[in-house]
Amino acid sequence: MGGKGSGGANRKPVEQKLRIGNPGGRALPKADVIAFPVQQAPEPHRPLGKVGTELWERVWLAAAAWLKPQADAESVLLLCEASDERTSLRYRVMSDPDAWRERKALRDLEKQIQSALGELGLNPVDRARLGVAEIRENDFAKLHAKIAQRRNQAQA
Repeated sequence: MGGKGSGGANRKPVEQKLRIGNPGGRALPKADVIAFPVQQAPEPHRPLGKVGTELWERVWLAAAAWLKPQADAESVLLLCEASDERTSLRYRVMSDPDAWRERKALRDLEKQIQSALGELGLNPVDRARLGVAEIRENDFAKLHAKIAQRRNQAQA
């Protein structure tokens, strides 16, 4: 798979290298977008059920840095409507063990939902493909800051 220096099929995502502090010291590619939390989700333009409304809020708050309400609202709305439909199908399947058609429809719908989540960049792999980096303060960053501070004190 790939030639020399291609990174291979199992290279680490940039976000993981940022979290562990880039121990190899190689220059990391810049992320196209840095995701910052947003406070307010837009209103859906069609009614949603309870599960769909909760998902609508979570999607817009988690992905607002790269989603645009004018362009992506319909895709997010379809995802949320599918989530509502999944809830009712799941109830039917759980209440009737012989409902094999509903069970197949549920599995197909879950595949569609998973695909839609990926298209919106709501899983780590697709988020990395979109070039979206999630900047978080973590223990490694604090540790590296302390090390840098001690080195500066020792040099001074």
